[in-house]
Amino acid sequence: MGKKNNQQEEVKKVELQDFEGTKNVEGDNSMDLLKDIPMKVVVELGRTVLKINELMEMGVGSIIELDKMSGDPVDIFVNGKPIAKGEVVVIDEDFGVRITEINLKAQRENKDDQNA
Repeated sequence: MGKKNNQQEEVKKVELQDFEGTKNVEGDNSMDLLKDIPMKVVVELGRTVLKINELMEMGVGSIIELDKMSGDPVDIFVNGKPIAKGEVVVIDEDFGVRITEINLKAQRENKDDQNA
């Protein structure tokens, strides 16, 4: 392709390292490597659509009506993918979520993505 002055380029054989006899990753399970990776977990209470003028009229004490009823399960997302549903709980003075349902379809899709 890009030969300069009709000179032949020298082609060398690639020598790859022999991996026989190298140590496997420490630990019983390769998943151990992934256990410390942070994942973004989002709990979504509900959604709504507002017009700009509705947003501009809001102030302290304004109420935004969501598409969920009181007591409905909340959606739990990990890295933007829905993985579970749960119920809001109060622990001391903090909010938490008790998982009530795991989204098996999301688990299957993740396996399919990994196998592709």
